[in-house]
Order: sequence, then C-alpha cells, then structure tokens
Amino acid sequence: MSYDDDQVIDDQMTVELGDTESILEKVADMIATAPNVPLSSTPRIDREYVVGLLQDALACLPDEIRQARWMLKERQDFMAKTQREADEIVEAARVQAERMVQRTEVVRAAEAKARQVLESANADSKRMKNEMEDYLDQRLASFEIILDRLTNTIAQGRRRMQLIGTQPEAAETAVESTDSTGATFFDVDETDLY
Repeated sequence: MSYDDDQVIDDQMTVELGDTESILEKVADMIATAPNVPLSSTPRIDREYVVGLLQDALACLPDEIRQARWMLKERQDFMAKTQREADEIVEAARVQAERMVQRTEVVRAAEAKARQVLESANADSKRMKNEMEDYLDQRLASFEIILDRLTNTIAQGRRRMQLIGTQPEAAETAVESTDSTGATFFDVDETDLY
C-alpha cells in the first residue's frame, strides 16, 4: 500500500470532537495490515500519512480532554446540586418532624391542662354543691323550728279558744297566757282588734 503526498492531503479527514479514538484505531489497523517490505519482515507504511493521522489525533485530544473535563465538572456540579437538594429535603423533613413533635407536645400539654382544669372544676362543683346542701339544710332546719313553734302556738291558741268557748267566766279573767316556750299570747276576745 503506497500513498503519495496528494493522497495524504485528500485522505486527511476533518477532525471532529470524539474522533481521536477512531483515528488511533485507524493507525493501529493500518500498521497491523500493512504489507511487508519485499525480502524483509518490516512493514511498509507511509510515514507521512501515519504522522498526519497521529497529529490529527493529537489535535483532537485537547478538545476531547477539555470536553471530558467539562462533562466531569458538569457531573460534579449536578451531583453537588442534587446533594444540596437532598440535604434541603432532609432538613425540611427534619424541621417538619420537629414542628409535628412540638405540636404533639403542645397538644399533650393542652390536654393535660384541660384535664387539670376539668378535675379542678369538678372538685369545686362538688364542694359548692355540698356547701349549698349544708346551707339549705340549715335554713330548712331553721324554718322547721319556726314552723314547729308556729304550729304549737296555733295549736295552743285553738285550745285556748276552745276552753274559752266552753267556760265563759274564764274568758273574762284570762287576759293573757304563756305557751311552753315562754312566749306571751293574748286572748283574741280581750284584745281590741275589732
């Protein structure tokens, strides 16, 4: 396989990003399949063509390395951004959990306070009920005593009236009498009520 200078210029390809590998594969294939020089085991290769291909590969290499570095940086930036977002989500979840725990604690404290207030109110209610019952019992006992006295007084008055009605001479002499409690009662006939 022989290449002349015109053919080397024509065969040189336009270099694009990512072509370094294909150029190096082409050079390796060319060396591997090159025919040997007659009566020798040395392969016959067009030096200028191979050198041109290697220079093209070298020319592509910095761009590809730059592109690879850029892609690595982009990947690192993406990973950092993703990590930041993950950290923000975890922090937000932690804050939310703290809020929920605080709310739960507030609710528990409020429930405990409500129970305490309710128990206190029930105790006060029972105490007030007992006090009211005692007060009413005292008042009713007082009224009962007064009513007993009045009933006794009325009964004595009626008895006296019956006695007076059956003994007219006693009515003139009895101006006043006393009951068992020491209260003084006047005879209705002897008083000037009419």
